Amino acid sequence: MINQIFNGLVQVDKDLNTIPCIAKSWQISNDGLTYTFNLRNDVFFQDDPLFENGKGRKVVAADFAYSFYRLIDPKVASSGGWIFSDKVKDRSSFSALNDSTFQVTLVKPFPAFMNLLTAQYCSVVPKEVVEHYGKDFRNHPVGTGPFKFKYWKEDEVLVLLKNENYFEKDSSGNRMPFLDAVKVTFINDKQSAFMNFLKKELDFFYSVDGSYRDDILTKSGQMTRKYKGEFQLTKGAYLCTEYVGILVDTGKSIVKNSPLRFKKVRQAINYAIDRKKLIKYLRNGIGTPATSGFIPKGMPGFDSTQVKGYDYNPALAAKLLAEAGFPNGKGMPEIKLSTSTTYKDLIEFIQGELGNIGIRAKVDVSPSTSLRDLMSKNEVGFFRGSWIADYPDGENYLSVFYSKNKVPFGPNYTGYFNKEFDRLFEQSYYESDPEKRFELYHKMDNMVLENASVVPILYDQSVVMLQNNISGYVINPLSLMILKGVKKK
Repeated sequence: MINQIFNGLVQVDKDLNTIPCIAKSWQISNDGLTYTFNLRNDVFFQDDPLFENGKGRKVVAADFAYSFYRLIDPKVASSGGWIFSDKVKDRSSFSALNDSTFQVTLVKPFPAFMNLLTAQYCSVVPKEVVEHYGKDFRNHPVGTGPFKFKYWKEDEVLVLLKNENYFEKDSSGNRMPFLDAVKVTFINDKQSAFMNFLKKELDFFYSVDGSYRDDILTKSGQMTRKYKGEFQLTKGAYLCTEYVGILVDTGKSIVKNSPLRFKKVRQAINYAIDRKKLIKYLRNGIGTPATSGFIPKGMPGFDSTQVKGYDYNPALAAKLLAEAGFPNGKGMPEIKLSTSTTYKDLIEFIQGELGNIGIRAKVDVSPSTSLRDLMSKNEVGFFRGSWIADYPDGENYLSVFYSKNKVPFGPNYTGYFNKEFDRLFEQSYYESDPEKRFELYHKMDNMVLENASVVPILYDQSVVMLQNNISGYVINPLSLMILKGVKKK
């Protein structure tokens, strides 16, 4: 809903390209440190009693300087602080040169910066409204987006109304948005929410839950005959990699005597899993086998010809296991595979696949919060994980293996440390040509795969269901809801 109420300098299109929003154009200095944005002069905050005569005022560069500093202001303690924390010096890094020119100065180059600015955290907010409401701004949000806030009863209903003064037009020159209002309901039980959708009480429904998955989708991921023509169902890439992680830092006591410390054992595990079968039978065809690296399908620069992962090859898995000194798993102690309740079926499938080559794995189920806590301390040796993109750049995925992101300060949950990887990762920050940067990403992704500290299982997909009278909804790999172009007959 934040994406309906607010805008930033830039936004993503359906293919995740960064395109203008409140900034109509921008210049990046040759050293990659200074970003200068030229703002539109027809963007206004939504009307609010706190503005003069209750009419929303024009957005100026100082509003962005205020909004961006808020993210790193210790008094605000924003969960989005990571966006800028290691990239800028302080408040002086954000400057309004005049009302229509805004400048950001970085302490070191970061080529993914424009992609990062598409994140919702980088939305513009009005200082006078934020400071008036303080922490209660969440109940009185005022932005520049296509819809304005009307009513919210937490966990029950949220209502947004059309912003009559919205600045964007569609490709035919028609002023957006086209809907008069948006009503959001919060139904915790997926099954009853789906029943509401079938009764046409909801126009939009996202994701397919296990409780009714077989009812809607065949094993090959097509809509069942029962619902053909009843509603629209669209599938598309979603930037999320489901994986199994293996702790490889031999400085940790749980790794010292573990058979997983041997690379050939980890590679055998990668070859032992029939990802196609898993997707077909456990997920009704939702997802793509992750055989091309940790960076998922749908990400700009993804290239299955350049990044070679692991296909299903039980014979090769058995050979590698024997080479590691464990023929048919002989002499190999039982290993513990940790998961949360939600993914128990997926992990039990993997347990069965490992059993087929002689690896005995015991499934350990714990609440997701405690599993995450163990991962963030490198206290779990073999675990189910997933990485969802924060912004549309492969750097976001590779940062998981950068040694400076070691836990507890970063997400290097597998304790992968490689000087050459780090060198390439740092080099990528100084490469402004996307194609050359993608080449570096492919090299790094291949290095991670070869080491096999992760077992990529699948690249996820979004599933969106819409009633037949809805048009203009465009699905994108960030699974970001964009309602400004939607029409209802």
